[in-house]
Order: sequence, then structure tokens, then C-alpha cells
Amino acid sequence: MDNQTTVSEFFLMGVSRNWKLQILHFVVFLAIYLAALMGNLLIMTTISLHHHLHTPMYFFLKNLSFLDICFISVTIPKSFINSLMNSWAISFQGCVAQLFLFLSFIETELLFLTIMTYDLYIAICNPLNYTVIVNKTACHKLACGSWLGGGVYSALNTASKFSLPFCGSLINQFFCNIPPLLKLSCSHPNIGETVLIAFGVCVALCCFAFITVSYIHIFSAVLKIPSVEGRHKTFSTCLPHLTVVSLFLGTGIFSYLMPTSASAFKQYLMAVFYSVVPPLINPIIYSLRNQEIKMALGRVLRKILLQKKAMDTSF
Repeated sequence: MDNQTTVSEFFLMGVSRNWKLQILHFVVFLAIYLAALMGNLLIMTTISLHHHLHTPMYFFLKNLSFLDICFISVTIPKSFINSLMNSWAISFQGCVAQLFLFLSFIETELLFLTIMTYDLYIAICNPLNYTVIVNKTACHKLACGSWLGGGVYSALNTASKFSLPFCGSLINQFFCNIPPLLKLSCSHPNIGETVLIAFGVCVALCCFAFITVSYIHIFSAVLKIPSVEGRHKTFSTCLPHLTVVSLFLGTGIFSYLMPTSASAFKQYLMAVFYSVVPPLINPIIYSLRNQEIKMALGRVLRKILLQKKAMDTSF
């Protein structure tokens, strides 16, 4: 350990120092954040208002939308506020909280996507026992287990990262994340750190393997459906979830496989791609690809427009 310093705050240097580019960053990130917020809130509201959507699949989708709101709220607001204020500092405690929440939500989302795959598998491959296996109690237990598992893993990981000595405070990213923090460390990862990384990789690989095997069985069952209409309806149910899973896993894998020698701009773009794009795109995918959500959203929007028209008329 050389040049070790006591760090009281970090500096998020992922955004250009050019004032015009900072303003552009603020405008774009604010627009993305508001769009993601509105899209996911609309999905949650639609599911809550329509009783025929009170099923396990939409219960997990509602949780996923809430997760996406939390996920994007951890990084984006701090970033565009920093751009507007021309300030790049984040306190040590703020960085700890940001990393803990980010890891917690990303791990929980992975578990929820895996559970949603299991839900689809039971619904398509074992429909006669669906209501027995995926009942209300099981849904709540699986949801609580996902939130708890994500929180525990994140707490251990965050404590491990911030127990390392730091030799600097400049983070070449727009939020606190593991790769740039490890670059600031004065020491090599210890046994505990290596075990945590290995455990995280194992969990991700197990989830990926489970999702892959489940979809092999799902597609095999779908192809056995005699009617073309039945196959199309089942595929349309699976397609939004499969798209969301591919987007989430694909962006995460590419970001962590990116070499550390990559330029700061490439690392910035990849971080945007995996931390900003999924929460923005997920509600669009589900609202465009899922017929039940699309119809329910249409009814909600028509109701809002009619209420607005009635209010305008009264004035």
C-alpha cells in the first residue's frame, strides 16, 4: 500500500467538464428519468386498477416496475443535479449508500426475472398444477426472498469494497460502482473479496442457466400446441419477458467484460446502457408486446383523457 489517503468524499468524473456538454447531459438524463418514471408508474397503476391483472405474472411485473424506478433513481438524479450545479462531489457516505442500493436493486431484479421465468414455465409446462404451485403465499415468499437476498448480498459486497484502503478519490464514472472503486484501491482483493465476487458470478450463472433451460422447455411445449393461434398467443406472452431478460443480462455481461483499458467515453456509454436503458425500455416492451397490458393501458389513458375533458368543460 502506497500513497494511501483518508477519503472523505469522491468525485464523479464521468461527465465532461465542458459546460455545454454538462447541460446536454442534464437535459437528456432528466428526460430519460421522467420517461422511465412515468412509464413504470403507469404500468404499476394499470395493474393495480384492473382486477383481472391481479395474477402472479402481473404481481411480479408490478414489483419489476417498482424495482426499475428504484434502480434508475439511485444514479440518475444525483448525476443530472451535479451537471446542473457544475459539481462532481459525492460524500463517502453517499457513495456507500449509492453502491449498496445499486447492487441491491440489480441483484433483486435478476432474481425477479428468474422467478418470472419460473412462473411462465409452470403456466405453460404444468398448467393443471399452476394455481397450486404458484399461489398467493408462494408469490409473496418468493418476492420477499428476492428483496432480502439482494439486500444481504449487497450489504456484504458494499462492506467489502469500502473496507479497502483508497489511494485516490476520482471515480471515472457518473455514479459509484465496483470497477472504478477497485481501481482506486491500494491493495489487491483479499480472500473474502474473492469469495464474494465468485459467489456473485455463481448466482448470475445459475440464474442464466435456469432461465435458459426453462425457455428450452417452454418453447418445446409451445411447439406442441396444435393451433397456430394458440402458439402465437403463448409466444406473445413469453416474448416481452424474454426481451427484458436479454436486455438486462446482455448489458450487464458486456459492461463487466469490458476491458479496464477501454476509454473513459466507452465506459461511460456502457454504464449508461446497463444502468439507464433497461428501466426506460422495460415498460415500453411490456406495453407494446403484451396485449392485456396494452388494452388495460388504453382504458386507463381514455379514463384520464375523459376526466381532463370534463374538468376543462366545467371551467
